[in-house]
Amino acid sequence: MATTTLIKGARSTRSTIALKLLMAASGIVFILFVLAHMYGNLKAFSGELAYNEYAEHLRTFGEPMLPYGGLLWILRVVLLASLVAHVGAAVALWKRAHAQRPVKYAVKKNKASSLSSRTMRWGGVALLLFVVWHLLQFTIVKINVGEGGQGSDITENPYRLLTGAFQPEQWWMVLIYMFAMLALAFHLHHGTFSAIQTLGFTNTAESRARARIAGWVVAIVVAGGFSLVPLFTVFGVIS
Repeated sequence: MATTTLIKGARSTRSTIALKLLMAASGIVFILFVLAHMYGNLKAFSGELAYNEYAEHLRTFGEPMLPYGGLLWILRVVLLASLVAHVGAAVALWKRAHAQRPVKYAVKKNKASSLSSRTMRWGGVALLLFVVWHLLQFTIVKINVGEGGQGSDITENPYRLLTGAFQPEQWWMVLIYMFAMLALAFHLHHGTFSAIQTLGFTNTAESRARARIAGWVVAIVVAGGFSLVPLFTVFGVIS
């Protein structure tokens, strides 16, 4: 009976490690994607022509070996698979942790944990909802929340659709995106550190400190870069 218990425990440990590795790998995919996506967004500072040319280039990239929009569909499939893996692994790990501690502590102490680690779960849910809205707004439906509405040619102009969403009249859209970027920053900060830790690069105090710094750098660069376009648009720098 003890041997059976040990075997089950070993299997559980191995599967938990596998789930953590899956989360780390899918998380790295998302980090690379948001860095590339942020770079594309910053093309808005170069003006309408440069931004729209960049958007069109993403659709024609790889032709004739790839069909029109082929690269985007490859990215969508990879990102969807990564999302399913990331969320599935996160839910499985949460269920295991909850099952191991069915009774909550009378006094919950969070002194040893950071704010970003404590907000990972609900921050992840908020980011998932934001991504759904973001896709509806700029990709799937192309919702024009600015002047002209859905019937205008703005929906077929990536630059005008982007900048039109963050005009002073749409200040609430800026607030939504700033809140989402705050959640993204927390998620990236802890997620980057966790991925580095899972991959075994935090065996010393110095390496753990470097991993935390890496988490802050990724969080600030990505969330800060994404925030520039809404902020500079609402204040009239990007018109």
